[in-house]
Amino acid sequence: MPGKTMGKGIKKIYILLVLSSFMTIQAQEHSFSKAALNDVLLDLDGEAVTFKSIIDAHGGKTVLLDIWASWCKDCVVAMPKVKELQRDFPDMAVVFISLDKNEASWKQGIEKFKIAKGAHYWANDGWKSELFQDIDLDWIPRYMVLDPEGKIKLYKAIKASDKSIVEQLRNHTNHEK
Repeated sequence: MPGKTMGKGIKKIYILLVLSSFMTIQAQEHSFSKAALNDVLLDLDGEAVTFKSIIDAHGGKTVLLDIWASWCKDCVVAMPKVKELQRDFPDMAVVFISLDKNEASWKQGIEKFKIAKGAHYWANDGWKSELFQDIDLDWIPRYMVLDPEGKIKLYKAIKASDKSIVEQLRNHTNHEK
């Protein structure tokens, strides 16, 4: 019977590993790591800013985080919906983080797609940035909703029309509709 006992022990270890992994993922879905908060992005003036300073600058407001790139067809197609969300939820802040390959393309994309409203940043480390590693970025566009304290309320949406975005914005802004 040693085989059965050993099999039960392995099963218990496996279950503990799975539960531990799930708990780690769940914790991450509610907050950013120190490395992500310290990740450096560039603002429109070419100044280096930490992701934490970006969140802090919008303290007290619900934030819609839109990770996009001007070369991304799905991102561009979604822009009218993002603008609609901006109109419907004027109390929220929109933070756009671009994955464009260079600064010039990023700035041209903002102009070309008329997305001047909102705060704009460029992830010059691209997909390898600490922030994107932390949130397991695997697709763009990627939308996240942060509450007024900067806590993650919606970890992952890949469509601007995702009903979860509107639900979280309603829950965390002074929305009348």
